[in-house]
Amino acid sequence: MKKTMTIRFEYHEVQASKRLEAFATEKLEGLFNKFSMIIRADVFFKLENTTSDETGKICSIRLSVPGPRLFAEVNQDDFMNSISETINNLDTQLTKKKGKMTNF
Repeated sequence: MKKTMTIRFEYHEVQASKRLEAFATEKLEGLFNKFSMIIRADVFFKLENTTSDETGKICSIRLSVPGPRLFAEVNQDDFMNSISETINNLDTQLTKKKGKMTNF
């Protein structure tokens, strides 16, 4: 039986978007294929009032994995950029975690 990962989306001050969910799901599935230890992902989209054109769209992702949860958050000008950068941060964290796990 193939393992699956549960993904939950939450929106704060942001309209729900199938496009954002599809993009985030695609990126998360890439992580899951690389690191099958991921059990669940909680994805949060938030808008922040800011004076800069380069920030304001925040993507936070919390991953449930064996041991402490992993978390990353990025604030960019566009949700797609925020998702991509957050996934990159989590990839780095997962690579470090996998290196520390002996029976993986």
